[in-house]
Amino acid sequence: MRIFPKAALAALLLAAGAAGAAPLAEVTGVDQDDMLKLRSGPGTGYRVVVGLPNGTMVRNHGCDRVGGTPWCKVSLRDVRQLKGYVSGHYLKDQPSR
Repeated sequence: MRIFPKAALAALLLAAGAAGAAPLAEVTGVDQDDMLKLRSGPGTGYRVVVGLPNGTMVRNHGCDRVGGTPWCKVSLRDVRQLKGYVSGHYLKDQPSR
């Protein structure tokens, strides 16, 4: 069994938590009078959960191509229980913090 000093253990746990977090992305490129539709599934046939305006920050949990469009499973950065799918064409990756 390996024993770590408290400071080293705290640093390891912090690094593990940061590595496990989904990367941030910003909603961008949506027309000024429109919103990006967060859907219940990966495609336009799924119901709209909520509209996201430009500048909304989400966590990107991964993307898959469906019918030629990258659909990304996301959760809102500030309301993590709100999850769904958006077109990846409207997401801009953000530097990790």
